[in-house]
Amino acid sequence: MQREWFEKDYYATLGVSKTATAKEITKEYRKLARKFHPDANPNNASAEERFKEIAAAYDVLGTDETRKEYDEVRRAGPSSFGHGGPGGQSGQSPGSFRFDGNMGADGIGDLLGQMFGGGRRRNNSGVGPQRGAEIEAALTLDFTDAAHGLTTTLHLTSEAECSSCNGSGARAGTSPKQCPQCRGRGVVEDNQGPFAFSSPCPRCNGRTVVIETPCIGCRGTGVEMRAREVNVRIPGGVDDAQRIRLKGRGGPGRNGGPAGDLIVSCRVTPHAVFGRDALHLTLHLPISFAEAALGADIDVPTLDGSLVKLRLKPGTQSGSRHRIKGKGITAAKSTGDLIVTVDVKVPTKMNDQQQQAVTDFAAATTDSIRESVLQSASTKKRG
Repeated sequence: MQREWFEKDYYATLGVSKTATAKEITKEYRKLARKFHPDANPNNASAEERFKEIAAAYDVLGTDETRKEYDEVRRAGPSSFGHGGPGGQSGQSPGSFRFDGNMGADGIGDLLGQMFGGGRRRNNSGVGPQRGAEIEAALTLDFTDAAHGLTTTLHLTSEAECSSCNGSGARAGTSPKQCPQCRGRGVVEDNQGPFAFSSPCPRCNGRTVVIETPCIGCRGTGVEMRAREVNVRIPGGVDDAQRIRLKGRGGPGRNGGPAGDLIVSCRVTPHAVFGRDALHLTLHLPISFAEAALGADIDVPTLDGSLVKLRLKPGTQSGSRHRIKGKGITAAKSTGDLIVTVDVKVPTKMNDQQQQAVTDFAAATTDSIRESVLQSASTKKRG
């Protein structure tokens, strides 16, 4: 993982600077994710690959802790490859060694211990438990469901714990046995005089156990590919291209390790009437000339289907924005507003009475609405 972090510039992948704020990173990620999402680019392999790169970059830079670790790896350069990765997992395998630069007497002892398994550090942990793989799934959500949240079922085909042996790898009625060659340590040592070189046990491949009678269903691996259903709770306020991490719902762990995570990539379909700006809902609402000129109390629809009153002042201008508090999207402990933009609609057809009323209004209007513009244009021309 650390070599990959060093070789890949995730900041460049998202098109942000190394000093970008968390908000800027999230904004750029969502913009790119919407552009390259598989649902928006069907049968486009290059767009799908780009989406995966963007998602991988945000998985690292989207969290303060992993971003800090990533920055440290990039600063340290290739010399950091031997150090522990995220979560304290070491990039070393049994039998490898690390050079730390500042040796001294203790450092030499550590180096020899890692090279030969003797001295200060004796590698006898074997491969040990391994965390399960992350699984990604795409979920298309209706705009209203995304705003309010819902519980739904994902249908996946992925690795899962074998249903025949419950992940042990051994046939029903039997169980794994301690490896007789390494005696459950997962490693064996080759004595070289005063030193001992450790390597994974060739009999159990570092698993510490052997399976004498493998399960027929999974052939001793403990996992199988199968269709499964995962019930997930999507929180209210989820946005388009947002990724939700479900702990422990991914691939099964190996050698007693924990399960991986399930990453749900959300695609939110547009609404016919409402738009969205963070937690604010947006709405363009047509009004008549009379309502704009004289003022009016008008009905405004909300996302939950109810109507609220909006009072327009006399002389309301087309394109003006009006805020209705607390009628936006609720997420966690925050609630947005409903932003209404009014558009004055000019009638395309009028009856005789309406036409006469407009004619009378025009005759009674003494000031020109274009006077200031004409004066400004005339002044610039003379200058």
